[in-house]
Amino acid sequence: MRIRSAGLLAGTAALALATACAGGGQEADQPQGGMVIWADPERTAVLEPFAEEFGEANGIKVDVREVAVDTIQADFVTAHEGGSGPDVLVGAHDWIGNLVQNGAIDPVQLPQEKVDALNDVAVEATTYDGRLYGVPYAMENLALIRNTALAPEAPETVEDLVETGSRLKDEGEVQEILGLQVSQTGDPYHMQPFYTSAGGYLFGTGDNGAPDPSDLGVGKPASVEAFERIAEFGEEGEGAFKRSIDGDNVGSLFTQGKTAYFVTGPWSLAAVQEAGVEYGISPVPGFEGGEEPVPFVGVQAFFVASGSKNKVLAQEFVTNYVTDPELATALYEADPRPPALNEVAEKVGEEDADVGAFTDAGANGRPMPAIPEMDAVWDPFGKAQAAVIGGADPKEAVESAAEAIREEIG
Repeated sequence: MRIRSAGLLAGTAALALATACAGGGQEADQPQGGMVIWADPERTAVLEPFAEEFGEANGIKVDVREVAVDTIQADFVTAHEGGSGPDVLVGAHDWIGNLVQNGAIDPVQLPQEKVDALNDVAVEATTYDGRLYGVPYAMENLALIRNTALAPEAPETVEDLVETGSRLKDEGEVQEILGLQVSQTGDPYHMQPFYTSAGGYLFGTGDNGAPDPSDLGVGKPASVEAFERIAEFGEEGEGAFKRSIDGDNVGSLFTQGKTAYFVTGPWSLAAVQEAGVEYGISPVPGFEGGEEPVPFVGVQAFFVASGSKNKVLAQEFVTNYVTDPELATALYEADPRPPALNEVAEKVGEEDADVGAFTDAGANGRPMPAIPEMDAVWDPFGKAQAAVIGGADPKEAVESAAEAIREEIG
């Protein structure tokens, strides 16, 4: 994963944009009567045969262009402003707020029967200001992967996990109680289940069910109490949450048997399987006596560019091809994450127990806020979490983060 850092829309270098837009020497603008799809490297090859089939059926050329995942959102906005963007974009649901704010995508005209065929949370994630802005195809959330040779039973609480992890560490079986990426600057995405279990929240919910940026939970008494609970398991407490564990080393800690527990998403499964670790998947546990953890749910989707020169065909592709079980299955096989199309999710879940386990682990999850104000949260909130885990005063840290977030939001 995948934290979207603040300022992602600031733009990229002209050379990178030229490469992304031109697709390795091609003209940036789509050919007359043609259609262009932008996708990241993992999706491009999968989409090509379906795009070719769609093109042949409609008498056009459909060009699927590969754009680096780290720059695709910024490149898309810049290309949109220059009138040279694609017709269809493949990306993450939490881009929607910024893309709508920039006038870069159109609502999707999806018939109700097709909406009903999709996972409810995925539909919620791609709905902004009461309108559907993307057709979801995959979902992801955190779970707890454990080494079953070291920890046969799934822990019911954080305290249970820490008790087993501490015993294994004392016995010399592992080096760390828990594999949770924190880093020196924090990681609100991976800390979200623990923060919510301890009673904290980021944004309240408006009457329409969407995140309410006027109701910032950071800095309120509940968030201070949540940070105090997190501090108990930090470096000056139980030692389960540590800044020295980050995205660069957390995976190897688990695959090399240096910790029995790993908080991660389905993107880590391939490495775990390749390492030959005997593993089990269960929900991220909450604190004893606390609330049920609420992990973020991320959704991948197809968007129709507002600057498309072929909006009718773009809408046709997104509404009818993306919701086709064959394409949904192909996208899953290329990057195994729970499909958003219920029919395919059920079939895959029967064949792949891991997908079902991750889906169950995210049953209480909520979509990562797609509002533009979320960009103001990641950096100060993450740094506050890291500071508290390192021993800083929770009240001072969280109130300082709240002040920085409010100032950025304006």
